[in-house]
Amino acid sequence: MSKYQVVGIGNAIVDVISQSDDSFLDLMGIQKGIMQLVEKERGEMLYGAMSNRVQAPGGSVANTLAGLGNLGLSTAFIGRVNDDALGKFYAREMIAGGTDFPNAPVAGGELPTSRSMIFVSPDGERSMNTYLGISSELGPEDVADDVAGQAKILFLEGYLYDKPKGKEAFERAAVLCKASGGKAGISLSDPFCVDRHRADFRRLVRELDYVIGNEHEWKSLYETDDLGLALETAASESGLIVCTRSGHDVVLVQGDERASVPVNEIVPVDATGAGDQFAAGFLYGYATGQMLEVSGRMGCVAAAEVISHFGARPETDLKALFRKEGLL
Repeated sequence: MSKYQVVGIGNAIVDVISQSDDSFLDLMGIQKGIMQLVEKERGEMLYGAMSNRVQAPGGSVANTLAGLGNLGLSTAFIGRVNDDALGKFYAREMIAGGTDFPNAPVAGGELPTSRSMIFVSPDGERSMNTYLGISSELGPEDVADDVAGQAKILFLEGYLYDKPKGKEAFERAAVLCKASGGKAGISLSDPFCVDRHRADFRRLVRELDYVIGNEHEWKSLYETDDLGLALETAASESGLIVCTRSGHDVVLVQGDERASVPVNEIVPVDATGAGDQFAAGFLYGYATGQMLEVSGRMGCVAAAEVISHFGARPETDLKALFRKEGLL
């Protein structure tokens, strides 16, 4: 019997969120709608330029785990924070949200806790400027046998491949999980991340049990503008693939089973976390043995909830929403 239904491994990042208009983004040289890595000095400058800041524990996979915790699954997050104010805040908030945070904040860590300055435009687009800090030092020594090896499902963050130690941590966690009979999968994270690690990610499609990505990430992975061709190739190599398409049907393929799930378009208040919460809903279905279509619909319901308010984590009882949609 696994201790955890889902364990995630990824960057432990404090999200610092502020509203801003397009002219501010232009003035600050911020590229709208994408995630950019920034160095410490620029991170501090952007942090100082934010008005009415709201902070919350973040990081893509950590946000997904928060959604799964909302749904009542037992979860843990493997991440790395400093023993500074933001790091203590992060660890405390993860635990308060129902997710185990087994790695204590690092006392005397050389780098500060990671933070992402997120500027939300009036149209709901979020422009993320991430200083990775100490989370970029996550390594195999941070992956405990009794955490990754006690996971029914492991969810890996593609961004970890940006650092050699992160890659080692990722691979160790996957080996431990699969050796104990668990299922391991990955989020492709973003098209630029895919560009940087294409060969490794293509290998992971073949080796892991499931892969989640959006249309841009899948096209990047197979270097084609033909999404159908990209998904056909992926489906022939992977156990289960999931493709989200902004405003269009979500596609899920597992062997001979294929599902296309329609999306109800709503105007986002804040698009932050839409992909992360889609993953939470989908993984809840996957962990509880639902059909592909039901899992996909759960993902869509969770994503719709999170874009209806500011912040990357659900504020409503997701199970109640699933029941309302006839999914439970």
